[in-house]
Amino acid sequence: MKNIILLGFMGTGKTAAGKRLAEELQRDFLDVDELIEKESGTSISEIFFNFGEEHFRRLEAEKAKEVSKYENMVIATGGGIVLREENIENLRKNGVLICLSASPEVIMARTKAEKNRPLLDTPYPLETIKELLHFRAPLYARAEVMIDTSQLTIGEVVTEIKKIAEEIK
Repeated sequence: MKNIILLGFMGTGKTAAGKRLAEELQRDFLDVDELIEKESGTSISEIFFNFGEEHFRRLEAEKAKEVSKYENMVIATGGGIVLREENIENLRKNGVLICLSASPEVIMARTKAEKNRPLLDTPYPLETIKELLHFRAPLYARAEVMIDTSQLTIGEVVTEIKKIAEEIK
């Protein structure tokens, strides 16, 4: 069975919805960022700080290629995985791409308390969110399905994804 791949910007609910979805569908769950942290022995923030974003994106591409070989999983990706075409091509080989989105204000509210968001470590994080969303919008639009999570609970997001999952079996 194909993987369910959750794409989208930080704070859109990929990990929270992905974990619950995997549980309800009785599939394994994998978070690409968590996998990178576990295998590198350091946090994403530390990778960005010590080695730069480009190094992180290389690690992310390696993991995208690796997880694309798995089957019947729910996989949450990092928000920037769409920046490399090869990642989308690899993930699409054995998965359906579902993009979770939210308004910049909702993303800001959901992420403001978190200190592990290196791209938001700026004087004006809301402006940064808006700029990144604008740049990434056409990349996220390559997903087969888009779900706006701005006004949805995690349970409602999972229900929407399950409807899609039924159609792709």
